[in-house]
Amino acid sequence: MGMGRLVPSPPLPSPPLPIAIPKNELEGQPETEPRSSNRLTTMAQTQSQPRPHIAVLNFPFSTHASSVLSIIKRLAVSSPTALFTFFSTPQSNKALFSTGQQRHLPSNVKPYDVSDGVPEGHVFSGKRQEDIELFMNAADANFRKAVEAAVAETGRPLTCLVTDAFIWFAAEMAREWNNVPWVPCWPAGPNSLSAHLYTDIIRDKIGTQSQNQDQQLIHFIPGMNKIRVADLPEGVVSGDLDSVFSVMLHQMGRQLPKAAAVFINSFEELDPELTNHLKTKFNNKFLSVGPFKLLLASDQQPSSATDLDDEYGCLAWLDKQKKKPASVAYVSFGTVATPSPNEIVAIAEALEASKVPFIWSLRHRSQANLPNGFLERTRSDGIVVDWATQVNVLAHEAVGVFVTHCGWGSILESIAAGVPMIGRPFFGDQRINGRMMEQIWGVGIAVDGGGICTKEGLLSSLDLILCQEKGIKIREKVTKLKQLCQNAIGPGGSSMQNLDALVDMISRSY
Repeated sequence: MGMGRLVPSPPLPSPPLPIAIPKNELEGQPETEPRSSNRLTTMAQTQSQPRPHIAVLNFPFSTHASSVLSIIKRLAVSSPTALFTFFSTPQSNKALFSTGQQRHLPSNVKPYDVSDGVPEGHVFSGKRQEDIELFMNAADANFRKAVEAAVAETGRPLTCLVTDAFIWFAAEMAREWNNVPWVPCWPAGPNSLSAHLYTDIIRDKIGTQSQNQDQQLIHFIPGMNKIRVADLPEGVVSGDLDSVFSVMLHQMGRQLPKAAAVFINSFEELDPELTNHLKTKFNNKFLSVGPFKLLLASDQQPSSATDLDDEYGCLAWLDKQKKKPASVAYVSFGTVATPSPNEIVAIAEALEASKVPFIWSLRHRSQANLPNGFLERTRSDGIVVDWATQVNVLAHEAVGVFVTHCGWGSILESIAAGVPMIGRPFFGDQRINGRMMEQIWGVGIAVDGGGICTKEGLLSSLDLILCQEKGIKIREKVTKLKQLCQNAIGPGGSSMQNLDALVDMISRSY
């Protein structure tokens, strides 16, 4: 999945509360009185048989909250006596819990608003990531206030704290709240997580802002021996190391080993070497329970095009292409990344010249950058839509290649559907995902060597995947991974076993 645009911004001020104290520093010291409301601990001690209450704290930007909600819905179905209070900003919750989506929401998932941290009367300066910085600066206090209010309203003591891994200061919250288990969720892959877990070691070995080391391999980190310095997310050794994102991710990497368990949006068979290493690092409490979106219970699955909100008719259009299976190019760069106007023109020119049937998910405001007459000239070959039901588009038999920004969610969904990829990463974890896609799994190629899309580069990539022998071999590899994915989420599969372990942990945490 994309982690959000990582761009320079002012340093993140120190958090309002200290980070969790390691166990060895607590030994022999008297217990301190929690600063938060006694309501959370007193109720847990006095109620004889409390039912599980799992508070879910979200990072409300990009697709993070949506990804976390997808697995929480599955956990809620498997834990019908548990209450899942889901905390995000009003804007985030409004998007997630629309009238249509509420139909598939388990009754034991209850959304709560938490302040976005924007002071009353604040005028945005236009600075990038200003909204994220304001949210994170106030998140500790705002989450505490919201959770305590939910405990008071529901009368159910807190028994477990599940958070987006970005909410690193939850380690201290959990300790203060009667030492409830902290179970963070990493909604991306194990490689990007490993880069953040080992940031200090990588900086010691590589240095920061190092010149002429882009091609150096990270051979000293288990499972990362084919990852280059150039593939690392910004904030590890390059970029503004004092930005809000860099500080947040660095702190996250330091705090995660204190978690009761960590669960991620992946399946073990996708990267067994690194997965086994991370299991050791987290004392076998490292749980791959993905792909999240494919774990929904049967009564949560959409059953028709209407339920899928396929307002642009993508699936109906694909049905007309069934005579030529695996022939359509699906193009989408997610909800955050936006190609430049010149790159949009290059992509359009490549699609038009290739005569490959296509669906291009391109936000309406960016469609103004399409070449004059493009839509009319390609009317018989493809469609440009503001949004597409990606999981279902990729699963359609007519789709033969996915031109993607290499966000983790998109990578995983393409593998699950058995669709080869053409990668054009932009930022964050996308480069490391793209490297894995091409060099490790062999299920796609990077357009123009991983740079921006050019007309010639995209034309060549489309031809290779759809028409050449190498494309056939790539399709065979992704088909094998698709089968491993299906096995993982099937009865007795690794993701299902890990899901059972996660359900047991959070539902019996009291």
